[in-house]
Amino acid sequence: MRSSFAILCVWICFSVDALTSTPNAGCSEIPEVANAEVSQNSRKDNYSNGDKLDYNCKHGYTTPQKISYLCVDNKWIKWRGAKCSLKRCELPEDIPNGQYIIVSGGNFVFGTAIKYICSDGYQLMSRTDTRTCRDGGWDNQLPTCEEITCVPDNTDKNLTVEGLHDYDEFIRSGHRLAFSCAHGLILDGPEQITCESNGQWSSPFPKCVEPTCSLNTTVEDLTIKQSPDIEGPVKPGYRLMFSCNRPGLKLKGQREITCQPNGEWSSPFPKCEEVMCVKNLPANMRSDRHLGREVSVRSGETITLSCERKGQELRGQRQISCLASGEWNAPFPKCIGGKCGRPPQVEFADTTEMAKTEYNLRERVEYKCFNKYKLLEDHPYTKYMTCENGEWRGTIRCLKACTVTVEEMDKRGIELRWGGRQKIFSAHEERITFACQRGKYLTVNELRQICYDGEMILPVCE
Repeated sequence: MRSSFAILCVWICFSVDALTSTPNAGCSEIPEVANAEVSQNSRKDNYSNGDKLDYNCKHGYTTPQKISYLCVDNKWIKWRGAKCSLKRCELPEDIPNGQYIIVSGGNFVFGTAIKYICSDGYQLMSRTDTRTCRDGGWDNQLPTCEEITCVPDNTDKNLTVEGLHDYDEFIRSGHRLAFSCAHGLILDGPEQITCESNGQWSSPFPKCVEPTCSLNTTVEDLTIKQSPDIEGPVKPGYRLMFSCNRPGLKLKGQREITCQPNGEWSSPFPKCEEVMCVKNLPANMRSDRHLGREVSVRSGETITLSCERKGQELRGQRQISCLASGEWNAPFPKCIGGKCGRPPQVEFADTTEMAKTEYNLRERVEYKCFNKYKLLEDHPYTKYMTCENGEWRGTIRCLKACTVTVEEMDKRGIELRWGGRQKIFSAHEERITFACQRGKYLTVNELRQICYDGEMILPVCE
């Protein structure tokens, strides 16, 4: 007690002495204090020795001891107080079935904002999901999370619901309901719906309605006759008969369909298409109305045919017409006789003799496969092409050789048993024996393999 009184006495004496020694002096510039400002009661125009400044922390800041400065010997000196620090809120509360995350700020100081998130299957029921640290602590009330449920909405007595045992119980998110109708009725809506995470059904509850078939009257050029011929919905058992309403058209689809008990038609609605006759001409024949080999004309049109090759004779009817049924009025003719040009090219093969520019009827040319390729002579394949009525006839096929690169063998850890690391070019049905590279062992397939038409199964060593 004596010590405190002594210190106070020293300070008063020092202050009086300072005031009396420099009676006209004073302090000018007010000290700046971080996050604080001078209180209104301390503000004045001039400060003399012995005057005191009190500071208040700015909004959002606090200090354990009030800050004051004293004017001594024409200088401001700090008399008491600590720095102004951001106010801190208590640790946020947890909520059942939810948690919070910090969305701005940190350490739960003034201005820190947190957001509450509900666990899966729960939803926020409060007005807001955020809280912010203020002067007086956390603002807004603590939010709550409630379990997400869906409410049944079935007012149709003919609707049977599977998965719903009690209409008054809560239905959790993810629960599925299935529907069916009484005999003679069909569902108007989905067969199944699910309670979603937002508490809503994936689709509205369906209704049970009397089955009817939709009547599509927008099909172009289609005439529809109904049986029985009455107005109103088309019920099960009703029939529709179709026809095209103008010449030159034909019906594509069923001429008669029936409305079934499930509200579906027995077949799709047909269409009316323009009658066309189509034909692919042989290579040695042409039409007066077409450049290519495909001939396509409408009902009632006629084409004139001729042979392209020199010396060929057209055997059959020269003019062919398209009937209303889409059929031709007569068989197509044939081009008989005539010569052939140079023989065609065959993949992986060439002719055994020098090719001529022209060949007579039934003259033939022999082909030979390239080295390592094998000629297939089983029916219908042959090694000859024959000139028949100005066209080359015959089917030639060369079975391919197999190629295996060094890179492919290295990738699989193999090499040739006799020959080491070198590229393979083997003929069809030739057998090749491999070996594992040093330090590797066989893991997949056999080491001895056979080439078949350009393909060979390779072993793998690891």
